[in-house]
Amino acid sequence: MSVLSGKKIILGISGGIAAYKTASLVRLFIKAGAQVQVIMTPASVDFVTPLTLSTLSKNPVYINFFNDEDSSTWNNHVELGLWADLMIIAPATANTMSKMVNGNCDNLLIATYLSAKCPVYFAPAMDLDMYKHPSTIASFEALKRFGNIIIPAETGELASGLSGEGRMAEPENIVAFLEKDIENKLPLRGKRILVTAGPTYEAIDPVRFIGNHSTGKMGYDIANEAAQLGAEVILVSGPSHLKANHSRINLIRVISAEEMFMACMENFEAVDVAIAAAAVADYKPKNVASQKIKKNDASLIIELEKTKDVLASLGQIKKDQFLIGFALETENEIEHAKQKIQKKNLDLIVLNSLNDTGAGFGKPTNKVTFIDKEFNVEPQELKSKEEVALDIVNKIIKHYA
Repeated sequence: MSVLSGKKIILGISGGIAAYKTASLVRLFIKAGAQVQVIMTPASVDFVTPLTLSTLSKNPVYINFFNDEDSSTWNNHVELGLWADLMIIAPATANTMSKMVNGNCDNLLIATYLSAKCPVYFAPAMDLDMYKHPSTIASFEALKRFGNIIIPAETGELASGLSGEGRMAEPENIVAFLEKDIENKLPLRGKRILVTAGPTYEAIDPVRFIGNHSTGKMGYDIANEAAQLGAEVILVSGPSHLKANHSRINLIRVISAEEMFMACMENFEAVDVAIAAAAVADYKPKNVASQKIKKNDASLIIELEKTKDVLASLGQIKKDQFLIGFALETENEIEHAKQKIQKKNLDLIVLNSLNDTGAGFGKPTNKVTFIDKEFNVEPQELKSKEEVALDIVNKIIKHYA
C-alpha cells in the first residue's frame, strides 16, 4: 500500500508545456489511493484540458475564483487549502514560482497556495537558460526557506529543441519522490511493533472448539495505523475474517493460545513495542478428543486447564520494549487494571468495560481508559476503533519522542 493512500492531494498546474504530463500524474495518484483535486491557472488550459483532468481525478477542476456557470458562486481557496494533506505544483513555471515567492495572488492557484497549511512540493519546468537564471535560483532558495520542497528538474530534451536541465520530473518519479520523502518523515520509521489480534480457538474435538466473540478489529486497526506511520508490524492474529493489506504488515495466522504464545515468544526479542490486543482464551480442554464426540449422553463434562498467559510471559522477559496490554472488565475495572499492570510488568494498559455502551466485541466503536505504569488514569470518550487505534499509536510516538 502506498503512503499516498487516503491522502488528499491538491495538484496545481501552471502554464507550461510540461502540463501535458499531469494527466498521467493524476492517474498515478488515483492508482495509489489518493483523492485528487486539480487547480489550474488560466494559462495552463492551453496545454491540457480540464475535461481530461476532471475525468481522471473524478472531481471538478477549479480554474477561476468564480464558477463559469454561476458568477455568484466562488471557489473557496481557504477551504481548499485546509482540505489538503499535500499540495503539489507541477509544472511550476518561472512565472508561478515568482508569484509564490512574492505573494502575487492574481489566480486561484496562488490564493490556495497561500492558504495551504499542508506540505507543499513544487516541480520546476522550463528551458535550461531560464532554469539557471539567477532570478529562478533565487526563487528556488526563497521557496525552500518558506518550507516548500523542490522536486528537482531532470535533464533531457526540452521543448526548445535544446537538451539540458529543466525538464519537469516524470510523473512516476514525482510519485516516487513524494513517497520516499513522506516515508522518511514518518514518526514510527525504524520501529518494529508486535500486535496480537482476534480470538483463539481451543479445540474440544476435530469439529468443536471453545472461543469468544472477538473479531480482531481492534488489533487490525492498531496494526494498520502503526504501519501507516512507518512501523514494521508483526501481526499475530487468531481466527478472523479481516485482512492486513499494508506492505509493512507481516501477518502470522494462528488458531490456539499455544500457537499465539509461540509466535509472540519467537518475535518479541526483535521488536521495540508489543501490543496485546487479542482476546486469548484463559482455559483450554485438558484432553482433546481425536474423533468427533457423539451426542450420546444428556450432558458432557469437559475438564479445562489454564492456557499460557501470553502477556505475562512477555512481561517476564521484557528488556527495553514498550509493552501495552488490554483489559476487558465488568466490575472494579480500574483496580483490576492496575493489578494487571503490576502483575504483568506493563508500561500501559487499555481498559475496556462491558458496562459502557458501544464498547466490547463485534462493535465498530470502543470506549477505553488509558492507565500507565505510574497509575495515571486517562478516560476517553466513545470513539471509532480506528480513532482508538490512532490514540494508542500516538502513545507509542509520545514514548519515543
